[in-house]
Amino acid sequence: MTEELVFYTNPMSRGRIARWMLEEVGAPYRVEILHFGTTMKGEAYKAVNPMGKVPTIVHGKTVVTECAAICAYLADAFPQAGLAPSPAERADYYRWMFFAAGPLEAAVSNRALGFEVPPERERMVGYGSFRDVMDTLEMAVGAHTYIAGETFTAADVYVGAQIGWGLQFGSIEKRPAFEQYFGRLSTRQAYQRASEKDNAAAAEMQQAG
Repeated sequence: MTEELVFYTNPMSRGRIARWMLEEVGAPYRVEILHFGTTMKGEAYKAVNPMGKVPTIVHGKTVVTECAAICAYLADAFPQAGLAPSPAERADYYRWMFFAAGPLEAAVSNRALGFEVPPERERMVGYGSFRDVMDTLEMAVGAHTYIAGETFTAADVYVGAQIGWGLQFGSIEKRPAFEQYFGRLSTRQAYQRASEKDNAAAAEMQQAG
């Protein structure tokens, strides 16, 4: 019997990243929509994810939180989807997925909050400066067709989602390399299906008030 795959999310959250990954995997999944400040912080859900945030997936008895971890887990749990390189070829796959989860996420979030690291304290943060991060990201996406080489992987879902979101809301600089990279990713059928489903769910939530 196939283990049930349950997806806890909100269509106006980072859950959109996990939705895209689920659509790439192609396995059936059940969606549980949670609301900020109410069901997301309720005791029932916090028993699943003590942080009281989304996304979370539950695959059988396995609970996975954090978008990068969800992407990596699903790639390994469903190898038939071909979304993870062989172990011997995973250096860039791991490198850039965790770069996006660490330095990129921190630098973009701090910038959005108006926090600038004083130059004399750049060694105290994991990313140095916002410009260091943008320059490194530009180098990464410009080196190959995809982030880990010439084949699309789960790392592209995670890195690509961050770039797409950043370009849309202005939290990432609109450099040609970023626009070209995300342009390639945004034509994928799984990305488009995920976007349609999340947009429809968001519209239903707004109508319901």
